Amino acid sequence: MPSTLDWINNPLGVVEEMFVGSQNDPNSGWEAKVVDFFKNHLKEKDAHTWVPSMNDIPLHYLKPDSLVKFRCLIQDMFDPELYLRVYEGVDPSSQAKVLRYGKYKDVTECGVDFNSKNIVTSERQTFYCVPVPGENSWVKACYAELSQARVLPSTSYAPNRQKRSYEDDEMDGVDAQPQKQREPHAGLQVPPTQHCKESDVVPNHVASASHLDLNFPLPGEKGPSCLIKIYEDWEGFKVNDTLEVYGILSVSPALSTLAEDKDGSSSLIDPSESMETAEELRVHSPPASLVPRLHMVYAKVLAHNNPLLPCATLQDNHAFLSSTLSEMASVRSEFLAYLTHVLLGDSLAAEYLILHLISDVYARRDVLPLGKFALNLSGCPTTSSFTQHLYKVIQQLVPSSFYLAMSLHNMNQMRMVPKKDYVANRLLSGTLQLAKNTSLFLDETRLEQGQLDTTGVRNVTALGNVITWQKVDYDFNYHQMEFPCNINVLIASEGRSLLSSDCQIHLQPQVAPENLEEYLTSIPTHAQASTQFNKFRLYLSVARQLDYSIPEEVTKSVEDDFVDMRKDDPQSISAEDLHRLLVVARLLSLSLGHTSLSRDIWLRAKHLEIQRSCRMEQHKSVNGNEP
Repeated sequence: MPSTLDWINNPLGVVEEMFVGSQNDPNSGWEAKVVDFFKNHLKEKDAHTWVPSMNDIPLHYLKPDSLVKFRCLIQDMFDPELYLRVYEGVDPSSQAKVLRYGKYKDVTECGVDFNSKNIVTSERQTFYCVPVPGENSWVKACYAELSQARVLPSTSYAPNRQKRSYEDDEMDGVDAQPQKQREPHAGLQVPPTQHCKESDVVPNHVASASHLDLNFPLPGEKGPSCLIKIYEDWEGFKVNDTLEVYGILSVSPALSTLAEDKDGSSSLIDPSESMETAEELRVHSPPASLVPRLHMVYAKVLAHNNPLLPCATLQDNHAFLSSTLSEMASVRSEFLAYLTHVLLGDSLAAEYLILHLISDVYARRDVLPLGKFALNLSGCPTTSSFTQHLYKVIQQLVPSSFYLAMSLHNMNQMRMVPKKDYVANRLLSGTLQLAKNTSLFLDETRLEQGQLDTTGVRNVTALGNVITWQKVDYDFNYHQMEFPCNINVLIASEGRSLLSSDCQIHLQPQVAPENLEEYLTSIPTHAQASTQFNKFRLYLSVARQLDYSIPEEVTKSVEDDFVDMRKDDPQSISAEDLHRLLVVARLLSLSLGHTSLSRDIWLRAKHLEIQRSCRMEQHKSVNGNEP
């Protein structure tokens, strides 16, 4: 069996060995053994850190046909495609007929005997994947630092570049693929030249793709996109899932040749493939030097993309969970003090910002998403760069985020909702195609007077749907398709937001306006307090993943409190107020490291809400025209 380094550098050698061994035993289940081999090896301690990552290493430094990994979001899906799982060919040296496998490959190794009775075809699925949208630089740097991938003489990437991020490598690229509703098309193909060499691979910076687009959801994103080939259980994945994929890298230049010269001789199985429009072919068969193929051997859906957390779930890592929970209260105190400083000395606003940052849609009851906590931070100064400073702080705390200035131009020009392109048969991405738990910062202080056009109205509606229902209605021209999401929305505004929210807190700065700029520059940054920031990052991710329950006796106490409050003044608290109070109590418990609601925390949550309500009433009385 191959050594530890061989299964990373030459994974096809593992497959070949098991395939050859199966020829004497048709019931050997060689394909399942291949999957189990890689799964088991990747479960070894730190084994996942030995595998080079496409997120860290530019494509032209990766060894073709080696095992690599890719942290990504499923942006779109193709139809299943047919490929040659087993075929019979002629060995070039001996001229003897030999059986070959086509799994985990894009091109055949030798001439195919199409008349052979030994040909076996199968289906595989293709996902178009992009890097996690809005993934922040500290996350990328952390993952790169954790990597233990080592360079061997046989590999084709340079040792001194292995930790280089795509942030440093400008890339051009190609568009994504859609969910098609037609018959499967040909997968494994016979190139005009029967055998390709690793030395033939063209570096990705050499290929010309100025007219192509990687179809990233967010503007200004960099990094690789990838066509991922899945052989089993693809029904378990869906659009917008965040994955870590381990697979065999395919960058055969023959794929580019086939795409450029699409005629009958290059289509192996399904003649209808040659009927694709030029636009569809352009985005469905991009050059492999720009959009590589990755043949999946193992993948997992990521519950989070925080590299500071252990790979195992919190429930499976009792020692880590126990030590972390014991420190939650003290870390929270530090974090509250820091956010109070960031929010110009407003400790109450800092309390609510903590609750917002750990909120998460943990379940759905009918159409109602449970656990969301969209926060409207009103009263933001507009005469300074306060909102930009606040976003930069959040950017250093959460794994993924996006800042959206709600200017008239942005609202009228941006495509926020993904849209089906039937000409190219792909899903055009939009800025609301985001990964789970992405922090979306809406800066309403940038809004100016003017008229929203049709696109602007549609975008405002889409933002409202995300906030209220945690869903995005993708545009399929003739109908809309609802995609659930889990996006943390923070709205910074001067007055009350034009958009709905789950909670509004009005900022009360303790800093004189003339000292604001100087005060903002004094706020510690990640570079000045990296250890402290790592504690905050870990704290936020752990709090979000904790389980939560309400004991029966506390449930009874909550019900009694609600009845008493309604008895004194039926108008004092509504069902909506009670729901918000329960959400605040839940988030407050989790923020303190408690997995169940206690009577003390319930009273503390009530006190927070009373303080917030009093502040809003005071602000309303001063600004009577504002709701």
